[in-house]
Amino acid sequence: MSKPDSSSPFSRRSMLRLAAGGLAFSAPRAFAIPQQPPESYQNNEVIENGHQFFGSISRGLGEGVENLTSRWGRPNAYILGQEAGGAFVGGLRYGEGEIYTRNAGRQRIFWEGPSLGFDAGADGDRTMMLVHNLPALDAIHQRFAGIDGSAFLIGGLGFTSLSSSDGGVVVTPIRSGVGARLGISLGYLKFTSAPTWNPF
Repeated sequence: MSKPDSSSPFSRRSMLRLAAGGLAFSAPRAFAIPQQPPESYQNNEVIENGHQFFGSISRGLGEGVENLTSRWGRPNAYILGQEAGGAFVGGLRYGEGEIYTRNAGRQRIFWEGPSLGFDAGADGDRTMMLVHNLPALDAIHQRFAGIDGSAFLIGGLGFTSLSSSDGGVVVTPIRSGVGARLGISLGYLKFTSAPTWNPF
């Protein structure tokens, strides 16, 4: 009986090499460690960071944060940034800043979105956003729509609530000098890793 030719492309040695190569290629994905969700912040940490960010206009921040966390739970990420927008019934808003987490790092972030409401004018705000139930840092890159048009003012700060399409992640923007621009609660914000002029 003749021996198999080891140089043949279908020899046992060739097949073993292919199998070993395939295992080596697929093993990192098969045994990848799942990303841990960010850890939650205490209310006093959020309030302290907010006071530093907003400065003298942060009156009412503590009461607002307590109100938000009693409804949505403690945030496990927050965003600090600036935004600008304008409206005449329908409006647009654009912003940029950084998202912070306790154990999953931080990254630059941008947001944009349309609104529809009974507001008019233009504004530029310092904005802090609390993020609740974020499963991973990259999960922020999606659309968040207004919840029941909810919006309230305490002192010089305005508070709104936005939810992901499945309702699992909630973003609660806290804005300085919002004035009549509370109509944003009737629209949505889209978060992206790079700036874009497209709000949709």
